[in-house]
Amino acid sequence: MKEIDAIFAVTDGLGIHREALVIPLGPATPGRVRRLPSGKLEIVVEASRPLEEWLRELPALIAAAS
Repeated sequence: MKEIDAIFAVTDGLGIHREALVIPLGPATPGRVRRLPSGKLEIVVEASRPLEEWLRELPALIAAAS
């Protein structure tokens, strides 16, 4: 939940509605952000790096997937 709350803090700040997101419960390597066929953004937390470091890159990852 800590990771999801942190992602919401970033996406809320970008004006992205929470219902437009799919966030799997487990992290993965590599983490990723991609647009699903449904139009939602899937955000998979990077498992091999500290969360705070990865979150700083999240806005750019979202922009690249949009």
